[in-house]
Amino acid sequence: QVQVVESGGGLVQTGGSLRLSCAASGNIFSINWMGWYRQAPGKQRELVAGITSGGNTNYGDSVKGRFTISRDNTKNTTYLQMNNLKPEDTAVYSCTALVVTTTRRPYSEDYWGQGTQVTVSS
Repeated sequence: QVQVVESGGGLVQTGGSLRLSCAASGNIFSINWMGWYRQAPGKQRELVAGITSGGNTNYGDSVKGRFTISRDNTKNTTYLQMNNLKPEDTAVYSCTALVVTTTRRPYSEDYWGQGTQVTVSS
């Protein structure tokens, strides 16, 4: 099995910064893609950022220029550096990993973390 665990959420003032971390562990053969989604109360879940094993990234329009995703393949970990935070960034941020396990390769499966709360005060 695979576990995905996020950390780094919290409360920050407008204009502040936070760094989220997400670590995947278990019987991992490879991770094709890791990413962050967020969901605010009453809103649909939206993609924040994603990164491939080769380092290619993509971002949601609302966070471009403010958030940066990175990845350490040796640690099966991805990071989300969030700068210039705004109240509308308040949401539960969830990490997901597209994992090829040692037992089911070459097929990949999605694994999700439990989510971490980010609250930006005005």
